[in-house]
Amino acid sequence: MSYIKNAGGFSLMELMITVAIVGILASIAYPSYQESVAKSRRNEASNALFTSAQALERYYSTNGRYTTTAGGSTLPAVFPTQVPENGTAYYTIASTAASANAFTLQATRAGVMAGDACGNFTYDETGELALTSKPSGSSKTVADCWRR
Repeated sequence: MSYIKNAGGFSLMELMITVAIVGILASIAYPSYQESVAKSRRNEASNALFTSAQALERYYSTNGRYTTTAGGSTLPAVFPTQVPENGTAYYTIASTAASANAFTLQATRAGVMAGDACGNFTYDETGELALTSKPSGSSKTVADCWRR
C-alpha cells in the first residue's frame, strides 16, 4: 500500500504571505494610479483653457474685441463650459473677467476633482498661468500643475 506523503500544493501560511505581498504592492500602486488620473484630468482642463483662448483670439482678430458687444463684458460662446464636454464634469470653464481688450478664463474644480491640491486654473489674454483657491497646506506650484 502506497501513501502519498507530499501532495504538492500551497499551505495556508504560503497563501497568506502571498496575499500580504499583493496587498502591500496594491497599497503602493493605487495612490500612484490616482495621481496619474488626476494629472490626466488637469491636462484636459489646461488644454481646454488653451483651446478656449485660441478661439477667443480668433474672435478678436475678426471683430477687434473679445466681447460680443463694444463696451460689454460677455464673451462669445466659442469655448466649452465643462471638461470633459460630455459626461460628468471634472472642471467647469467660465470667464471671470472680460473686456474689449482682455479676458480671464478659469477652470474650476468639480466632481471628483473638487479637492484637488492644484486648485483652480486661470489663464488670460497675456498667457499668464495661475492657480487659485488651492486647499490650505498644498505646496503645488504652477509648474507642478500645468506641467509645461
